[in-house]
Amino acid sequence: MASRPTDTIAAIATAPGRGGIGVVRVSGAGLLDLAERLTGKRPQARRATMADFCAADGVAIDQGILLYFPAPHSFTGEDVLELQGHGGPVVMQELLGRCLALGARVAEPGEFTQRAFLNDKLDLAQAEAVADLIDASTTQAARSALRSLSGEFSRQVHDLVDQLVELRMLVEATLDFPEEEVDPLHDTDVLPRLDRLRAGLGELRGRARQGSLLRTGLTVVLAGLPNVGKSSLLNRLAGEERAIVTDVAGTTRDALRETIQIDGIPLHIIDTAGLRETEDQVERLGIERSWREIARADVVLQIVDARAGVTPADQGVATRLPGGIERIVVENKCDLARVEARRFEAQGQVHLRLSAKSGAGIELLHDELLRVAGWIGHGEDVILARERHLVALAESALRLDLAAGNMQQLELAAEELRLAQEALSTITGEFSADDLLGVIFSRFCIGK
Repeated sequence: MASRPTDTIAAIATAPGRGGIGVVRVSGAGLLDLAERLTGKRPQARRATMADFCAADGVAIDQGILLYFPAPHSFTGEDVLELQGHGGPVVMQELLGRCLALGARVAEPGEFTQRAFLNDKLDLAQAEAVADLIDASTTQAARSALRSLSGEFSRQVHDLVDQLVELRMLVEATLDFPEEEVDPLHDTDVLPRLDRLRAGLGELRGRARQGSLLRTGLTVVLAGLPNVGKSSLLNRLAGEERAIVTDVAGTTRDALRETIQIDGIPLHIIDTAGLRETEDQVERLGIERSWREIARADVVLQIVDARAGVTPADQGVATRLPGGIERIVVENKCDLARVEARRFEAQGQVHLRLSAKSGAGIELLHDELLRVAGWIGHGEDVILARERHLVALAESALRLDLAAGNMQQLELAAEELRLAQEALSTITGEFSADDLLGVIFSRFCIGK
């Protein structure tokens, strides 16, 4: 655990630019003297006080509200002052400068939240949820971040850690008393406990993977031959004319990107150049970029013309698509083919018949993308996980699997259980290197 700082920090806590109200936040020890020198008043705890914020010569910089939160009953666990003034940039900078002149220094990005973590006001997962809540781009992401901030994710991790501790206690007690004439694996309930622990961890990993989609979104690439309606589908999904649509093959020369939301899930839709052999140098470069986008996709929508179905040329494109990426065949222009919009499967492959022009069948596509994302039936219980959380959960799951395979060699099993606990504990910060903390909090905004 990193050492707890003792100096006083200050920062403008509101967003840059003009606003009706601006806030300067100060955190440190013994802030009553600073408040009195700044305002001529000694504030009462947790009570709003109207005050003039004064420069060194006594001239008022601004007039506003002074709030004082004494340690440890504050966000950071230290004394905290919040100076609420008028939200002009010049006023805020003058007020911040006055706080610096009175002994504070400018806070580093995320330093207020880091101090809350170091003073045991938040664990590491909750601290990260502060940044996630600020950065949330959808309502679902904001709700999931708030659940993590309230401690829901941390409680589930702590529950797994507690189960691990009990399991380690049983295994290591058996190692300490090998002369006891009992079967340790059955009489101490070790194996059923391990199975329950692995199942619980698996469930949490699934929820965390779903939540990671709220942070990064699902990358969906529209691919196919020229003139099958990729750009029309992009426009339909975006709800506006984002791509040029003509009857001329090869109109799209470069990848076009549009981010949309479906049930709170961000989808990054990428329209690509039609895949074909061409002598046109510019078009060929666009096609090369298309394949690079396809390689990075989470989902590829292979667009075909419903009037012709899947042609040999379409099959040629399909064979070149990389493995391990979800593929959905979208038979576009069902209105021209005079067939109904519907979902069906052929040779184990999902097909959707729809019309990008009329909108028929678009809801089927929405549902299918949510299915691929694993979102149907979820939403209110996902964990807004970060990549390091997923890595830690995966590492813990691996260690539990290894422990299960070494139950006839309890020394090895005990070590794997210890490593599993260590991996889980990095999520909440009970076991975290100082350099990891520096990386995490440096990504916060200043004033948080």
